[in-house]
Amino acid sequence: MMEEEELEFVEELEAVLQLTPDVQLAIEQVFPSQDPLDRADFNAVEYINTLFPTEQSLANIDEVVNKIRLKIRRLDDNIRTVVRGQTNVGQDGRQALEEAQKAIQQLFGKIKDIKDKAEKSEQMVKEITRDIKQLDHAKRHLTTSITTLNHLHMLAGGVDSLEAMTRRRQYGEVANLLQGVMNVLEHFHKYMGIPQIRQLSERVKAAQTELGQQILADFEEAFPSQGTKRPGGPSNVLRDACLIANILDPRIKQEIIKKFIKQHLSEYLVLFQENQDVAWLDKIDRRYAWIKRQLVDYEEKYGRMFPREWYMAERIAVEFCHITRTELAKIMRTRAKEIEVKLLLFAIQRTTNFEGFLAKRFSGCTLTDGTLKKLESPPASTNPFLEDEPATEMEELAMEKGDVEQPKKPKAPDNPFHGIVSKCFEPHLYVYIESQDKNLGELIDRFVADFKAQGPPKPNTDEGGAVLPSCADLFVYYKKCMVQCSQLSTGEPMIALTTIFQKYLREYAWKILSGNLPKTTSSGGGLTISSLLKEKEGSEVAKFTLEELCLICSILSTAEYCLATTQQLEEKLKEKVDVSLTERINLTGEMDTFSTVISSSIQLLVQDLDAACDPALTAMSKMQWQNVEHVGDQSPYVTSVILHIKQNVPIIRDNLASTRKYFTQFCIKFANSFIPKFITHLFKCKPISMVGAEQLLLDTHSLKMVLLDLPSIGSQVVRKAPASYTKIVVKGMTRAEMILKVVMAPHEPLVVFVDNYIKLLTDCNTETFQKILDMKGLKRSEQSSMLELFRQRLPAPPSGPEGSGSLSLLAPTPEQESSRIRKLEKLIKKRL
Repeated sequence: MMEEEELEFVEELEAVLQLTPDVQLAIEQVFPSQDPLDRADFNAVEYINTLFPTEQSLANIDEVVNKIRLKIRRLDDNIRTVVRGQTNVGQDGRQALEEAQKAIQQLFGKIKDIKDKAEKSEQMVKEITRDIKQLDHAKRHLTTSITTLNHLHMLAGGVDSLEAMTRRRQYGEVANLLQGVMNVLEHFHKYMGIPQIRQLSERVKAAQTELGQQILADFEEAFPSQGTKRPGGPSNVLRDACLIANILDPRIKQEIIKKFIKQHLSEYLVLFQENQDVAWLDKIDRRYAWIKRQLVDYEEKYGRMFPREWYMAERIAVEFCHITRTELAKIMRTRAKEIEVKLLLFAIQRTTNFEGFLAKRFSGCTLTDGTLKKLESPPASTNPFLEDEPATEMEELAMEKGDVEQPKKPKAPDNPFHGIVSKCFEPHLYVYIESQDKNLGELIDRFVADFKAQGPPKPNTDEGGAVLPSCADLFVYYKKCMVQCSQLSTGEPMIALTTIFQKYLREYAWKILSGNLPKTTSSGGGLTISSLLKEKEGSEVAKFTLEELCLICSILSTAEYCLATTQQLEEKLKEKVDVSLTERINLTGEMDTFSTVISSSIQLLVQDLDAACDPALTAMSKMQWQNVEHVGDQSPYVTSVILHIKQNVPIIRDNLASTRKYFTQFCIKFANSFIPKFITHLFKCKPISMVGAEQLLLDTHSLKMVLLDLPSIGSQVVRKAPASYTKIVVKGMTRAEMILKVVMAPHEPLVVFVDNYIKLLTDCNTETFQKILDMKGLKRSEQSSMLELFRQRLPAPPSGPEGSGSLSLLAPTPEQESSRIRKLEKLIKKRL
């Protein structure tokens, strides 16, 4: 009964002391503690297990109990002190509250007194300033009235003077007076309801209308639409009239400009009519010479008549450009069959030169009407394809057989006039594109013929494999074409030119690079085993000659150069073309083609060296390894393999010095090809005696050292092999060594042999195990029992994706078993 009552008391106490999480969190923040007894989730059983983790720890139970009793006494003392300290808290609190209430009442009384005094002071100030405000309002109204009367007097007098001066055409005085009258009239907008003010405003508008009509009539008289210009030239009256036009309705100014430019260019339309001989493209220079003379004539005669901010000279030039573009487009549509490439490029070059002349002479501020958008300069680029664009590239092609004049190349970037005339040539640029297609076809054919005539490049062991010179010639021509076309147009013609580039990049890769790779042919009279074992240093076994190896390396270097330059070409084309067409520039397919050439070249080099080593591996598999009586130096087949490696690899390395990454790829691919083939031939060496296995292990180690040194073999400069390559060699050749170590191990007892196999070889494969038994020369009856035991000892593969991982977990050691038991015991104790 006592125990039940104690349990009930504990449950009631836990229910009373159960705090909410928020309260518990607040307590932990105010009184942080690391003591387990202060935790909300305190568990007495876990705490006792912590104090006594083992049976041995129970020996000091008395000491632990004494510590806990001491702690309980301290807690009791603290609780007693706190309870006593709270005895007088209630009385002190009530007294403090009463004092606070008294202080608040006193403060409220003082605030009320201050408010009453402030209201009285405000009333006194209002009484004092009432008369002053009245005087201020009277002064303000009087000032406004006087100012308005003055403005009205000025307006009335100004309107009378304006009407009189308008009748006498005194434009100089009117220009100054009209602006003043309009400024004064702005002050009377809020008084337009008064009839006299409204009447004055209407008189001003009538005077403006009359002035506009008079000025237009004066200009029509001075510069009639039909007939010759006024013999006397510009007058001061017209100059003052232009000043007035700046103030009047903008339509008056536009009409003056329009009529003057139309009259000024009327002669141009007559001289260069479509049926005139000078209108054709071959005499396009005369058009630009004519407008230059007209601009000089304008500056001399009319430069001071029009205000500078009208930019009349620039407007004349811009209108000339619009007319010229329309007329040239019309005549080229009519005579499209007569347009040749040289003539088209000549006309475009002269036109772009003229646009460059306009950019130097004028600012282009009159082009904001929407007729032509101002070009934005492309951002600076570090692309090497951008460097050193020659100033005479277009002239060289256009004047190659005719005109000897070499005009300056216009500055296309930052030229607001770029394309203002030359845009008309864009529909006819197909002639230029077709010409470039033909020229590039002839260029590729010439490259093919030159390669056949000159033969493969000479061996190069000093500065790496030589890039074919035709490659540089092709991209120089590409660059020239791209610069020309970007000056002509940045729209669809650039896309068409890109398509031509893609076509001939593929043809170059097929005809020049892939087409000239040496073909692999099987040798009819292969070496015999005996001749292989007896071959001496210096004998030729490689299927490719020195010249063919150098040719493959040269083609690989050329393809690598083409790949990098094609990427730069793509970037440059995207910079040159319109932003809306950027996505249509894609040379990925061509870059993939050059990557294929690189892969094919590396594969040829690997196959050549691999094939040269085949007879040696065949000789290894044909040797009688069970008859080997003692272990000596490395076998002849190892010497043969090393000889072929020393013959080929230095040549390949020296010719790929400029493309080290592809030489590394060659080494990696050769290792991935040779090592599996070596292991395959290793399995064919059966039966093997203990001494024979030791000799093979020595040979395998020798080959491993040679392969690790492969990247720098025969080189005076020893470099550390790449980590990726070293990893492949170590992994593959270590497997071969493990196979031989398993072969060398005694097969009895069977369990030890099988466990040793599983430990040394990561692949628990029945077929591999069978091959090793064959290498040991065991009989089929012995093999059957060992295979059965192997299948029994072979653990089931895990179901997860990493099931082929570590095999050590499949056969745990006693230490691992003990560790697992300890973990299980801890888990059970924790749950209990």
